[in-house]
Amino acid sequence: MADALLTVTDLVAGYRGPVVGPLSFSLYPGEVVGLTGGNGVGKSTVLRALTGQATRFEGAVRRRADSRYAYQDQQPPEIQELPLRAGELLALNAGSLPTTLPARLNALLDQRVDRLSGGQRQLLLVWAALLHPGEILLLDEPTNNLDTDGEALLVATLSELPAGRGALVISHEPDFLDRVADRVVEVGRA
Repeated sequence: MADALLTVTDLVAGYRGPVVGPLSFSLYPGEVVGLTGGNGVGKSTVLRALTGQATRFEGAVRRRADSRYAYQDQQPPEIQELPLRAGELLALNAGSLPTTLPARLNALLDQRVDRLSGGQRQLLLVWAALLHPGEILLLDEPTNNLDTDGEALLVATLSELPAGRGALVISHEPDFLDRVADRVVEVGRA
């Protein structure tokens, strides 16, 4: 088996104090790992600890030396009067605008991000993370505000994850995780 992209061992993380842990898991290339658990148990805090936005109080996080994170936050910053077009946002994350995109995204490319509906914006932000070159894809509640077709598109895309990439996906939707995750890790409070 290939070396893990990410290995988390006995992670205890939080902000002023511990919120989650201890938690251990690994993420391998080509794998989708789901993180699940009740509201407030610290699933998002795990991702924030990986990216340095939360404090790691105990435990170890080992990321393969050549790997980078691509991150989609559950609560992206509020976009008010941002004169950035959808295609420009995708190009910023991908390095350039890909030549092939799903039709739903192609239809949005010339629209301003601040004028998109909640579902359109969510699809765009998830796709921006998917297009980022990072090998470790971190998706925090990616199905929020997505309609059935948007969720189906995400399921199909995660099912065809490139072999050198792994995804860590937080979701409250067991059906979604059943369709995309190779395995699921239950997150509990510290």
